[in-house]
Amino acid sequence: MHHPSRRAVVLAGAAAALAPTLDAFAATPAAGAAVQPYASYWYPDSLPPGSPGEGVTWHSLKSWRAATDADLAFNAASVPLAPRFTPTAANPTARAGQARIQSLVSFGPTASNPAQGGPTADYYALTHWAYIDELVFWGGSSGEGLILAPNAPVVDAAHRHGVPVLGNVFLPPAAYGGRLQWTRDLVQKDAFGHYPLAAQLVAVAAAYGFDGWFVNAETDGGNTALATDMLGFVAELKALGKAKGQRVTWYDSMTANGSVSWQGALNSRNQAFFRAADTMFLDFRWSPGTLAASGTKAGELGRDRYELWAGVDVESHGWDTPVDWDAIVPAGKPHTASYGFYRPEWTRSHLPAGRTPGDFHAADDRFWTGASLDPARPDAEASWRAPAAVVADRSTVSALPFATTFNTGHGLRWYDGGKVTSPAEWNHLGLQDRLPSRRWITRTEGQHPAVSFDFADAWRGGSSVLVAGTPGAPVTLDLYATRLPLSRRTVVELTHRADARVRVELAVATAEPARPGAPQPYRHLTVGTLEAGSWTTTRLPLTGLSGTLRAIGIRLTAPGALAYRLGALAVHEEPQVPCVPSRLTVTPGPDGVRFTWRRAPGPVRHYELHRVLPDGTRRFLGGTCQRAYYVPGLVPEPGERSARFEVRAVGELYTASHPAAAVHTW
Repeated sequence: MHHPSRRAVVLAGAAAALAPTLDAFAATPAAGAAVQPYASYWYPDSLPPGSPGEGVTWHSLKSWRAATDADLAFNAASVPLAPRFTPTAANPTARAGQARIQSLVSFGPTASNPAQGGPTADYYALTHWAYIDELVFWGGSSGEGLILAPNAPVVDAAHRHGVPVLGNVFLPPAAYGGRLQWTRDLVQKDAFGHYPLAAQLVAVAAAYGFDGWFVNAETDGGNTALATDMLGFVAELKALGKAKGQRVTWYDSMTANGSVSWQGALNSRNQAFFRAADTMFLDFRWSPGTLAASGTKAGELGRDRYELWAGVDVESHGWDTPVDWDAIVPAGKPHTASYGFYRPEWTRSHLPAGRTPGDFHAADDRFWTGASLDPARPDAEASWRAPAAVVADRSTVSALPFATTFNTGHGLRWYDGGKVTSPAEWNHLGLQDRLPSRRWITRTEGQHPAVSFDFADAWRGGSSVLVAGTPGAPVTLDLYATRLPLSRRTVVELTHRADARVRVELAVATAEPARPGAPQPYRHLTVGTLEAGSWTTTRLPLTGLSGTLRAIGIRLTAPGALAYRLGALAVHEEPQVPCVPSRLTVTPGPDGVRFTWRRAPGPVRHYELHRVLPDGTRRFLGGTCQRAYYVPGLVPEPGERSARFEVRAVGELYTASHPAAAVHTW
């Protein structure tokens, strides 16, 4: 298993693995008003000796104040945590109410996580949220900062899919730069016996809109007194956070006598920390015996065994990692514990240079769904027990209006209405849509087609769904498990196109399948026959249906080769157009421009910023769920003396408001 000291190497060296993604955003983060904003990171109180490295700014959490945080508008997430429901499982082995999954992901180096995406499509744009119960924004290093707050795009995407996100507190081993003083700084008490940095962590999470903290205390050399202070700190962090809907995960490291001794189990040496926190991540050295004993111990403490995350280190070998799955999630009896994936961004990082978004999603689908790439047909004999075969998926599609453009949060260019409005690569997870949770279930008596996110063409954003093959029979593709109320006014809109003739039907179900793994009880509504051509939108009233729409899909019938793209899907009762934002302001700097504006009244999904070129065309600059955006490298067009910029509010149905405009003189 993974030796704990190696994690410190991985954290300290994360920049080497991910620097190519972030080279374009290598400006030094600072508090100035017009520089690139980054996700925030701190030391608890005292700073290291010497000076920070290039691109790093040292900050003290103790001195942080929301009122003086120049980047707060860029870093504060805006999407609330969506409620989730669990539909009938896609296969008989996926269980609800037992093992859950925590995912520990390093999206970039501690000091270099851009607050609002970047100009590359090469990014860990995870999409399999349906199987994740908690995401940890992994990071922290002795040379940059020990405490890392998640950036807004990750939180907004996770919340849209009902997944809480935790920031990370990392106190590294001394061999990798850890200093026991930093542990003492973290757990310092005031004159009243309270822990001021616990209150600071809660305030940061509340201001930034994420859901709590993962506490990883691996600096050795402590004693019982320090462990007692750490225990009080964790308990206060949990108590203060609970009032704001936050949670705390404790990593199996420091023990009750203050020493760092990874147990790989819940036992008498660390149970006090488990009781003080909400959940605990068990170090990778667990065994079948220690996991079983840990589950029993949790019950004796009056806690749920599934509040224990058994660590599964996939950073180096991904789906080839040897895992004793029967120790965690046995097939013939209740699951023993939950499990935590350490560094599943392997699905991107193991790919060679020149990897494309399609390459990444193919690998990521195999990791989460399994080699069959169909959660309704998992490979029971595979050594890699994919989450889709073990954990029941969840969905957040439970209220109208609902719409998606199948945008994964990164792309090779930006599309609007089927046309390219920016030729540049990009990533911004905050713009990711609610995506199908079961990828991909196809049912046919012929050959199963290939289904994937396609980046060569899109209706809006960066991607569409491509169904391709020669099935020789009708194919039904499951899209969404839903809980949408139906009325006489409910309509569905499909935006799609084909490269060859195909008959399209909308598949809708108002009841659950008879059993796990059974087909949805669809009825089929005729959409029409598409000939090879451009994008088209079809509107279907759901006349005659009542109750609750519980699943939606499509059925495709092609006389020969099938090449069908789905660009958008919407379910609503009436069109909606958002209100206009106001007071767009432009603040230039040495390397880019900061834009801010006032929120549009009423519901808004996100905002989109454009530049109006001298010939009157609009160039897409970016989108964000926040009310501030940074654009690097803006320069005048030839002969241009001033530039016009526009920001629009975009609603849940992807209708845009009128613009708020500002003119900047060069």
